[in-house]
Amino acid sequence: MHAASRASYAAAQEQLDALAAGATGEQLSTVAEELFAVARLLADQVRLRRALADPARSGDVRAALLHGLIEGQVGEQTRQLLDTLVSGRWSAPSELLDGCEELGVQALLASAERDGTLAEVEDELFRFRQVVAGDPAFAAAIGDRSVPAERRATLVDELLADRANDVTVRAAKIALRGYGGRSVPGALTRLVEQAAQRQDRGVAYVTVATPLTEDGERRLGAALAARYGRDISLKTTVDPRVIGGVRVQVGADLYDGTIAHRLAQARTALASG
Repeated sequence: MHAASRASYAAAQEQLDALAAGATGEQLSTVAEELFAVARLLADQVRLRRALADPARSGDVRAALLHGLIEGQVGEQTRQLLDTLVSGRWSAPSELLDGCEELGVQALLASAERDGTLAEVEDELFRFRQVVAGDPAFAAAIGDRSVPAERRATLVDELLADRANDVTVRAAKIALRGYGGRSVPGALTRLVEQAAQRQDRGVAYVTVATPLTEDGERRLGAALAARYGRDISLKTTVDPRVIGGVRVQVGADLYDGTIAHRLAQARTALASG
């Protein structure tokens, strides 16, 4: 988002955080679903999206325009959030859509936070991300935009129903709709990181040839926490192709101490010599 859009979104996010402090998980879940419904409306109605982000109209006029469309279809809490969102300045109509969708995700994650299941949701989303990454046919099926999202969502239900938290299932369905214009794996990665952020911790993606021991995980987590000044959630993938050692990625930082990487470096050095 551009600066103006970030400021408008931040105001709505602050309002949601205040709401989340006193709401139940069920109330926040309802807010999330209503925000997602409005986001789908904005995605389908390009002219509406442009009108609601039009800087030539006052914030009150834009909010009133949206009221006329959603009157009686969303609760008061959601309406207030949308008032704040729509009445702000947006650099582009697409960023208003992104902001509405993002706010829905935050409300959904806040519902899990209030119910004490956010850490579970974070882990389940990462495991689902691994399933998608490890099965190209499944990834292609749920990511096929030529197929309606509702039909692709049945594949998510078949895989996760009765095996994952309800918030995980709903978040996974948001991912297959192309959350934030991302691919399904990219959207799932973003959701994992947002779940961690709500718990005030970062995420480290760890790749090893064999599973780390509990002591190894604890020492690695402590070392990363000391380096970044915050708790770090380890998301580990076992890949025998790295042969040995550890590869760790935190944001844009990559630390590759795997044997496979060292061998690649040696081959490059020999070839250049």
